[in-house]
Amino acid sequence: MGLLLSIMIGPAFFTIIQTSIDRGFRSALLIAIGVAISDMFIIFISYLGLSSFIEAGKNEIYAAIIGGVILIFFGGYTFFKKPEILKRRSSKISSPVKTVSPVTFLAKGFFLNIANPSVILFWITTTGIISQGAASGKMDQTAVIFFSGALATIFSMDMVKSFIGYKIKKYLRPRIQLLINRLVGISLAIFGITLIISALFGKLFG
Repeated sequence: MGLLLSIMIGPAFFTIIQTSIDRGFRSALLIAIGVAISDMFIIFISYLGLSSFIEAGKNEIYAAIIGGVILIFFGGYTFFKKPEILKRRSSKISSPVKTVSPVTFLAKGFFLNIANPSVILFWITTTGIISQGAASGKMDQTAVIFFSGALATIFSMDMVKSFIGYKIKKYLRPRIQLLINRLVGISLAIFGITLIISALFGKLFG
């Protein structure tokens, strides 16, 4: 299940690879950690039974719209963001790479992942499957083993994505990196717009 979620083409998938190309392995790894923290948060509220709040009609619509706005915001930021090497070349005075706080990358990974309703539904559904399939009296033990394995798999795959992006960086010219930023930005915005349209049309015609 962890492998299935980790290879799903979503906002976090693109962002981890793009960040590793633009900012390096460490920055992408921080985003992966942010994604893992958001997964744990979703699992926690699902396991406590708060998933009913998210699944309730209006709340689901609001969650989708808010998530869509977040994705569009990150998409616009990524689209207009220049790779660091191009920033330095366009500057008259050579300056070091701007330092970004690790918390920024952690927060980006957290909010990009939690803004994706498909991830939320995935973990809610998985929690339901575990509750039905666990042996009597062993729900907690089953959940700990299952979720630990799934999260470890997801984080391992995100590390692989970060490493691959970092390794291919030296083969990508600055203009190619800029094109990747543009494509990732457009992809994130499309995800966001699709979420909002689906939520609104579902409300009108559901």
